[in-house]
Amino acid sequence: MISTAIRRARVGSGAELVAAVLLGLGFPCMLITALIPSFWGFVAAASVTYVADWFLHQRGSYLVNRLNKIKFGLPMHFLVRQLLLVLLLSRLDLAEQTLFYVAVGGFLLIFGLQAPHGALATLIRLRRTMPVVTRNVDLHGLRIPNAPSKALLNRSSEKMLHLDIPAVAGVLAATRMDTNVLAYAGMAITLGLALLYTAALCLYMRPSRLVPNASKVLKGIDTWLREYRPTVVLYFSGSKESAYQVKMWVETMEQLDARPLIILRERYIVPQLGETSVPVICVPGGVHLMNMDLSTVRVALYPANVGKNIHILRVPTMKHVFIGHGDSDKIASVNPFSKVYDEVWTAGRAGRDRYALADVGVRDDEIVEVGRPQLAPITSWTGTPKNPIPTVLYAPTWEGWDDNPGNTSLLLAGENIVKGLLNAERPVRVIYKPHPFTGTRSAKAKAVHTRITALVATAAAERASDPRWAQEAAAAQAGQETARATLARVDARLAELSEPGRAGGDEAEVSRISLADPQRLAEIKRLRAEWNDAYWRSFGWWEHKTVTGPRPGLYDCFNEADGMVSDISSVVSDFIASGKPYAAADAAAMGAEEFKRQNTAVRAAVVLSNSAGELGELLDAVADPAADRLAGARRELKRYLLGPDESTSIDQFNAAIAAVTARAEARNAGPGQHEIEVSAEDAAEDAAAAEAESAGLDSAAAR
Repeated sequence: MISTAIRRARVGSGAELVAAVLLGLGFPCMLITALIPSFWGFVAAASVTYVADWFLHQRGSYLVNRLNKIKFGLPMHFLVRQLLLVLLLSRLDLAEQTLFYVAVGGFLLIFGLQAPHGALATLIRLRRTMPVVTRNVDLHGLRIPNAPSKALLNRSSEKMLHLDIPAVAGVLAATRMDTNVLAYAGMAITLGLALLYTAALCLYMRPSRLVPNASKVLKGIDTWLREYRPTVVLYFSGSKESAYQVKMWVETMEQLDARPLIILRERYIVPQLGETSVPVICVPGGVHLMNMDLSTVRVALYPANVGKNIHILRVPTMKHVFIGHGDSDKIASVNPFSKVYDEVWTAGRAGRDRYALADVGVRDDEIVEVGRPQLAPITSWTGTPKNPIPTVLYAPTWEGWDDNPGNTSLLLAGENIVKGLLNAERPVRVIYKPHPFTGTRSAKAKAVHTRITALVATAAAERASDPRWAQEAAAAQAGQETARATLARVDARLAELSEPGRAGGDEAEVSRISLADPQRLAEIKRLRAEWNDAYWRSFGWWEHKTVTGPRPGLYDCFNEADGMVSDISSVVSDFIASGKPYAAADAAAMGAEEFKRQNTAVRAAVVLSNSAGELGELLDAVADPAADRLAGARRELKRYLLGPDESTSIDQFNAAIAAVTARAEARNAGPGQHEIEVSAEDAAEDAAAAEAESAGLDSAAAR
């Protein structure tokens, strides 16, 4: 019942629900106690609303956004409180007293100061927002001052509103005394603090405290680009949840035998990239991007098919290459949009054949097999379980954009799979790692995910109390405590290293100071490896676990597991690199033969029906190499899907980069070069016109 109330109220916890209820009851109680009048009742109700307001805003409760939508946000809360206090004064027969006029006049002045304070805070944020966000780009030619103190701008409106507390307290105290001194003092304190706060913001409007304007910043970026002369660009646009699609290519970009650059289009992706030595430029504006000097870039790499790709696809001096964000038999892997690129790079022969069968307009001579450089961290199977009992990873994909039952095993088979693993005759450990998009579109998928998480947690608790594991738990306790201490230490150090410069810097300041530091990056890499090792040692090899979030990563889970159950997604293709047994769920109930015919990646898999009754074959293969009848098929499929092992994937990738760069250079040096340059100028002008037209339509719609 409580969980239902939490869900319907859109709050994150029971504490938030209590605060929301108290806030909802507090204001009516203030009205009632003001009308009665009841001084102490009013004080109690007002105190409750203050505390509930503060708590909900500190927690960032979704309820706060809902209240703002219905025009009853935080400013209205304070205004209503002050009006109710004026009502209380009137009901206490003080309407003709000086105190009443002091309260009314003081509250009007307090609210009057909200406007200049809010305008200054907003203007400072706007003037410190650069047209780009950068990492590892030397902006020494631009004068970018430090950001204002976080105490000044963070939740500034909330802080300004709370300055009314001395005034409210003073007026309330004065009603119980024969003098108005406390009311005067409270008003003076509130108004004085408000004026000081506003004056402090004024200091940051001086020209010396503002960042350069957009044209100067973009000119500085072009100067750096001409000095750095990037040759390969990784270009990405997407939602917060899709950041993993570009992150998987960052390490590959670091290993290129070229001058790499990462171009992003959304500011919120930048902090999700993590630490890298590759220069990063985030350019939200299409016109700004089209006018940027990318004349030295010869290759643009695209991990995703999105609308904003058009802003750089229109540059004719580059070769445009789709590299995707995984290799699978999903429809997305043969998107007809792929034919807009000069080349499409796949991991192995399977990708080439997939496009040929799909017949979506991508020619065979436009496809290049480059392997999967990201798979280097995946360790090969030794043929026997890593621990005394096998570990099986269940890594389903998400529900997709439609209700096709074949999108994910989660809905129809997920609970059966997990129950089958948890209740296996020979014990196994289960690691459940869902796709980060799970439940974002489908409430049913979210509900199943919640139930599976509960199943894993319950089974882990039961196993912890089972005498069979008590001796192991006792023996491992000291080591686990040491591992947890290591995790805490490493987390603290990573937090220190993750933010270059002083705490509280904004995007502009961080862009100025975030230059690649090889020693710092090396320490971060070492600490992440240490964290990963400590994480798996922090609990027993027999303990079931649900793993969410960015750490540990999917490949870390691959290395910990002895076998896997998944769906039709790039997860299966990547896992094949390990050589370990795996199962794939036929959620659409095609039948094993048809399922394998239509989906290359499952040809060496144990095919599961929605009942998951075939799990025994997977568990036999994981526990005993002699029972692994698909080992040879997996080796053949690995070569077909991911390419040969004779040359490392990064060597293949670098060779492909060099080849396509040479083709771009040859084209640019041809007789049509003048036309290419003119076309580039026209493209920039067209982009500017399109963006201006879009802005005009948005403005008209707003009117």
